[in-house]
Amino acid sequence: MSVMKFARFPLAEAEGAILAHSVRTPQGMLKKGRSLSKADLERLAAAGLADVIAARLEPGDVAEDAAAARVAAAAAGPGTRTAPPFTGRANVFATHAGLAVVDADVVARINALDEGLTIATVPAFERVAEGQMIATVKIITFAVPEAVVSAAETLLREGRPIASVHAFKPSSAGLILTATPGTKPSVLEKRRTAIADRLSQLGSQVAFAETVAHDEAAVGAAIGRMLAAGASPIILFAASAIVDRGDVIPAALLASGGQIIRLGMPVDPGNMMLLGRHGTTQVIGAPSCAASPKLNGFDWVLERLLAGLDVGSRDVGGMGVGGLLKEIATRPQPRESGIEETDDMTEAEPGGARRAPRIAALVLAAGRSTRFGPSNKLLADLDGAPVVSHSVKAVLASRARPVLVVTGHMADQVRATLTDLDITFVESPDYRDGIAASLKAGLAALPKGIDGVLVALGDMPGITGDDIDRLIAGFAPKEGRSIVVPVHGGKRGNPVLFAAHLIPEMAEVAGDMGAKQVIGHHAEEVAEVDLGSPRIFVDVDTPEALEQVRRGGGPETSIRP
Repeated sequence: MSVMKFARFPLAEAEGAILAHSVRTPQGMLKKGRSLSKADLERLAAAGLADVIAARLEPGDVAEDAAAARVAAAAAGPGTRTAPPFTGRANVFATHAGLAVVDADVVARINALDEGLTIATVPAFERVAEGQMIATVKIITFAVPEAVVSAAETLLREGRPIASVHAFKPSSAGLILTATPGTKPSVLEKRRTAIADRLSQLGSQVAFAETVAHDEAAVGAAIGRMLAAGASPIILFAASAIVDRGDVIPAALLASGGQIIRLGMPVDPGNMMLLGRHGTTQVIGAPSCAASPKLNGFDWVLERLLAGLDVGSRDVGGMGVGGLLKEIATRPQPRESGIEETDDMTEAEPGGARRAPRIAALVLAAGRSTRFGPSNKLLADLDGAPVVSHSVKAVLASRARPVLVVTGHMADQVRATLTDLDITFVESPDYRDGIAASLKAGLAALPKGIDGVLVALGDMPGITGDDIDRLIAGFAPKEGRSIVVPVHGGKRGNPVLFAAHLIPEMAEVAGDMGAKQVIGHHAEEVAEVDLGSPRIFVDVDTPEALEQVRRGGGPETSIRP
């Protein structure tokens, strides 16, 4: 604590003291922090004051401006400058664009020295612009003891400065894209553009780029060509996410003579990143979210490497605190580019609160049940309730809202079985034309502002609310998961979740195929969730199938989504 004397002084004893609070006099305002002169005291007396609240420095105290200047000078590292102190504050600014490096441990130790001395900085490894403030030293009191200032200077000069800016070094990067037979050229171009834009913003470029088969040998050969061309770093953007060290990309890196530093990172989005090295050349396996311009873990690693900083497994592991980047609207996004994004890619409320995606649900219950015979399969009894009631209640047990039930054949009877449920009915006048007609009717009735729609079938009573919630948990359009399908034993079933930007295309389907063709057109956006049960295949198209369900079984068939 300071030994400075802070008190109410009689005016006769206040000369040289520091005014604690501003005082208005007939001649004008005397501002706080002013060292009171004889003339000031005369003005105060003329204003009718007999005393004043002030601070008097004692031997061993360092005045606020002097203290702030000394600490800021010691804190400022390469790539920074300090501004002259004022009212006990000295700011540190970046002299060029780059990455701010901050020693958080030293900052904490300095802030623990004395309550009168504080240092605040930007977050460690934040991208900053030329002239941006990266740190500020503020002396809270009018003075702090010399011992405190000296201790702070010693801490700052023992190791690296707490605040420095590392400029981005222009680099000629290599980009290897992998493709499967179903990968669209537009997807590859979007990924190439996203990486090129990132590098451009950091003063670098994609100097070498090629697309190869998603195959270990092909990728390994491409790495060799990049190395021979002098590319650095080498960025590998795979057709599918890297899920294991034995996967195509890591295996190719090892086979080519490189090494894996780290697979995976505690940053979301960006978990599925690979960090490697081939000799002195850094290698990065980009996560799928790198196709979006939004901030993700790939940016953190790329920025550090291009700023000339070493990045090891321990560094990546330390990114967890603050690594929840997903949809924080208040976080600056300097990485915006011209890549088009759709409304369903937003999952943050105004003000920055993260929210879950808004998923509506359509239960298709309009079919004629031609394979079931003269009666309607949806009205058949199952454990004391109609089949359709089981299906709808399962959807209601999930987080999907609102729930719309599309009716057509025997609409009045179907509606009568679903009374008092929190659902909205939609009539499909063209239900005889097939499932596509019912799907169109339901899509047209969806509310605005949803992020996605779950399409469920009214004759699948085995599906549970938990099943649907697991599908919703896998939904992330920005990360390439715009369509979420359940699987079991390698086969896909129902229900299926679609992102909102696909609704116009879904509304164009025809016949009895449902939205299956939409899934085929967007294979790269499909995410499969293994629900661990064959119930995703079980419907009651026939009386025999219903009997199997009643006995606890059911056919495994290919169901229309």
